[in-house]
Amino acid sequence: MDKLKGSMEALSSMQVTADMEGLDAQSKAVLHSKEVLAVILQEVIEEYKGYSRKEIMSFIDSDSMSDLKEVSAGRSNTQVQGDNAEFVQLNEKVSRFDLVFRAKNPLLSKEDVQISLHVDIESQKTYRPGYPLEKRGIYYLARQLSLQLSLAAENTDYGALEKCYGIWICRDDIPKEAQYSISVYEVANTKNTRIHTVEKENYDLMTLVVIKLGSKIYDGIEEDDGYELLRFLNALMYPHKDDFMDTISEYIDFSENEELWKEVTHMGGLGQSILEEGMEQGIEQGIEQGIEQGIEQGIEQGIEQGIQALIQDNLEEQITRERILIKLQKHFGLTEEKSVQYYEKFAASYDGNL
Repeated sequence: MDKLKGSMEALSSMQVTADMEGLDAQSKAVLHSKEVLAVILQEVIEEYKGYSRKEIMSFIDSDSMSDLKEVSAGRSNTQVQGDNAEFVQLNEKVSRFDLVFRAKNPLLSKEDVQISLHVDIESQKTYRPGYPLEKRGIYYLARQLSLQLSLAAENTDYGALEKCYGIWICRDDIPKEAQYSISVYEVANTKNTRIHTVEKENYDLMTLVVIKLGSKIYDGIEEDDGYELLRFLNALMYPHKDDFMDTISEYIDFSENEELWKEVTHMGGLGQSILEEGMEQGIEQGIEQGIEQGIEQGIEQGIEQGIQALIQDNLEEQITRERILIKLQKHFGLTEEKSVQYYEKFAASYDGNL
């Protein structure tokens, strides 16, 4: 089997704690591991079909990896403050790519010239944030493409543009009929009124891949399209089960890290659900604290942790205020007035960089 040697860094990134506030950051941190990326890229990038995961790891440009690049730098109301080159938008939310990097395009690269693919990996808690996620994905792709060139000028070299991939991994709120599926959207030549051939590389510049999970249990079979990837992501993005390391080790070999391996089998979940497991865990922590502080107070603290995590994680996904308030009322039994109070309290402390 095409199994990678796992590094200590990759395994450590899977050792997430039960800290609910760091949920989103933790779920994205594991995607920085080249071993994890190689498994994903092998399954969804057309240019990598036939290449081993080890070869794909070597294609990834580690130095180009960034989670700080702004999606829409240079919009209206842009200022540069002091020595900080980061664009600050006045009255506009700063959105950043979760993880962008360059990787070798083996189909177009030559011995003395390397052509890159520009890849954006986005992990999303919800597939239905209140707008079509596919539209956001296309916008991010367009920004990836435009960011390759400076301001258009008379001598702008559009021929230098390289292909962009947007890979969106969505965990929750998936329609039942779409659960555990992979959708691909790309640029295609659909009509020619006369016979005329243009090289595909000249227009095939954007591909959006939307991976939809949907539940803690994946019951697919090996014959299913996308089985290997969906099984791998299901293990990563939901609370780690007893067989977590058995599953992951079919893709990545961590046998040389025996002691750390044993520790991981006892850790909490990577994509631990705010709405279900997160709230339950918060209550349990509160009860433990309640041994000294009083059971009732401990439970209240646990529930408040769950409420804070829900609000801030949804803000990270750019969910609207109205939808967050509805979720608070639905999942915590809050009144509208109380949900507004909690929203104002925890939204005020959210810095947008979880």
